[in-house]
Amino acid sequence: MAQVIKVHPANPQQRAITTAADILRAGGVMAYPTDSSYALGCLAGDTAAMERIRAVRRSDKHHNMTLVCRDLAEIATYARVDNPTYRLLRAHTPGPYTFILPATREVPRRLQHTKRRTIGIRVPGVAVVNALLDELASPLLSSTLLLPGESVPLNTAEEIEARIGNQIEVIVDAGPCGLEPTTVVVCEVNGLTIARYGKGDPAPFEHR
Repeated sequence: MAQVIKVHPANPQQRAITTAADILRAGGVMAYPTDSSYALGCLAGDTAAMERIRAVRRSDKHHNMTLVCRDLAEIATYARVDNPTYRLLRAHTPGPYTFILPATREVPRRLQHTKRRTIGIRVPGVAVVNALLDELASPLLSSTLLLPGESVPLNTAEEIEARIGNQIEVIVDAGPCGLEPTTVVVCEVNGLTIARYGKGDPAPFEHR
């Protein structure tokens, strides 16, 4: 069964964060809280762990996962961002948004949209996630903890442990989380498109 690590949501204990990070470095899959809902995560370069997340979600290779980054500077390593888009991202990160952007050559093909060569990027505004990213010094590869056939994500550590505790290595428990996924914004040369309405206010990205 997964190890449950309790953390304070606003001031996560460093020892707990280090333990969770060590599990990820060893190839583990994690359930963790974000500013929208609980998610599944692993180290971005861990192909085997990525496939295990797909297995939990029962999703195929066409289901795109998201790179969770510390800040805009890190985003620039993985996505091409022009000046207008940069200003937009700067105004709305961190926050409950996923931005679909053109991928750079640093992004392996297996992480890109198979036809558009894009990558989903987000910068959550949650102390627990920030602490994990700082400890790892690497992005997370992430997917909403939404199980097949269900309309809302799992919401508590107890529920996650009961449902999928035998399929993952660690649950970072910061208490109940939200039930809405991120708002997904597709950033293209000819404008912006809302691909999914979620927790983030879509108004700043509509009619652009």
